[in-house]
Amino acid sequence: MPNSADPSIGDALRRGRVARAAWMTLGLVLVGIGIVGIVVPLLPTVDFMLLALPCFARSSPRLEAWLLGHPRFGPPLRAWRHERAVPRHVKFMAIGGMAFGYGLFVFHVQPGLPLALPVAAVLLFWAVWIARRPEPGMRR
Repeated sequence: MPNSADPSIGDALRRGRVARAAWMTLGLVLVGIGIVGIVVPLLPTVDFMLLALPCFARSSPRLEAWLLGHPRFGPPLRAWRHERAVPRHVKFMAIGGMAFGYGLFVFHVQPGLPLALPVAAVLLFWAVWIARRPEPGMRR
């Protein structure tokens, strides 16, 4: 049994509590941003929920289980966690959202080619990456 008079044990416990509180706070902030994304166009919801999962895994297994069991967010989160899979309709929405966002960017900002091409290249890279993800239930 560890010596309770050892100050390093108390410091470790305090750091552990502080770290768990920080992870939980970050997870709750990410879930909050994800909820805002339900009503704000082009702000992803599931992406922020995916980022919240490891935060809750480090701070609150109960909140992690709640998020994984949520009727709306749970299925895509579980598919990503277990298979690194993205449902087809989510792929279409993500790639369509990127195309729509790029169109708005070009229309409103009217960037020159030195800015428009690198932005298009980055978006194209991620669109291809998303399109190549397996769909849930598919085996590679």
